[in-house]
Amino acid sequence: QDRLHQYLNGELARLEERRTTMAGEQETICGQLWEEYEMTPAQAKDSAVAIPDEGEARRRLAEKEYDLAVVNTPLRDEFGTDLACRIAETTAAGVALLVKADRVAEVNAQAESSGVFVLGKPLSRSMFQYTMRMMGTMERRLQLLKGENARLQQRIEEIRLVDRAKLVLIECLKMSEENAHHYIERQAMNMRCTKAEIAQSIIRTYKN
Repeated sequence: QDRLHQYLNGELARLEERRTTMAGEQETICGQLWEEYEMTPAQAKDSAVAIPDEGEARRRLAEKEYDLAVVNTPLRDEFGTDLACRIAETTAAGVALLVKADRVAEVNAQAESSGVFVLGKPLSRSMFQYTMRMMGTMERRLQLLKGENARLQQRIEEIRLVDRAKLVLIECLKMSEENAHHYIERQAMNMRCTKAEIAQSIIRTYKN
């Protein structure tokens, strides 16, 4: 019974130490949000949500999008590598995985290909700031690439619509391809709308 009592006291002490460590690390993250994203301390604390385990993380991610995820290993129900990789692969969030220094190489080999930043603990404030800035830069670059991709997809869709409309004009009005092309351009210019809109109108008119 004495050994059990000692064991339970030891476990409670370790849990309290873990709670204190997590509280300190959350304060560091809040400070970084304050400095890097020009948030007030209250806004930073509201944005930096402490999530204790994978199950809760899954629920939160299903409800809301996050710009940044910091996975502080070990979690309550798993180590944390799988969760970090899953977040990086399925969301647009930047992901940092904090592990003990002696496991950085091992964990990095597992997580690097997913785009996860693996950082060793204890972590200096300057290294954490550098990583956050780098992740912020990558996030902004990703958003630019997404915007460019959306514009390219829109352009491709417009070309497909115009090509379909030209075929309709060739089949229904016996125009040549060149005349059909010029017709769509003139209509778009005269009606002050896009060629895609003219193409959609032609397809609706002659194919319905």
